[in-house]
Amino acid sequence: MHRGGRRSGRLFDHGELRYVVLALIAEQPRHGYEIIKEIEDRVAGTYTPSPGGIYPTLTLLEELGHATVTEDVGKKRYAITEEGTAFLEGNRPATDAAMARMDAFAAEAGRGPDPQVVRAMENLKLAMRLRMGRGSLSEEQARTVAAALDAAALAVEQS
Repeated sequence: MHRGGRRSGRLFDHGELRYVVLALIAEQPRHGYEIIKEIEDRVAGTYTPSPGGIYPTLTLLEELGHATVTEDVGKKRYAITEEGTAFLEGNRPATDAAMARMDAFAAEAGRGPDPQVVRAMENLKLAMRLRMGRGSLSEEQARTVAAALDAAALAVEQS
């Protein structure tokens, strides 16, 4: 199983990307690259759709009459059509499920260790490596270091 309890390593099931792309252009007209970045932002950087998935989806939406394309400084900008809006509404449960999955991916990304804690752990490891690299500890130094580490471990455990 992967993130979110899904068996495949993919965020979207077959056909769901179409709903997400359509929902995003329903919010506002977008270029393909803007759609890629928006999806990446909504999942807190845990997934970036490939252009090989986005651009064919946009072409399909255009061919189905669900999206229109306008040229904008040499780039294609996609907007939803009335037919696309009707399609999106007719598939609201699937669209909502795909959008909710993106929210869940973003929430899970936020469950990682606090950056402050990671930094402090790395500082401690570096301090230990530097100190141990200077040579053996005397018996008193070993007791001092062990006491400091034990105190830190106790403080973390009790937090």
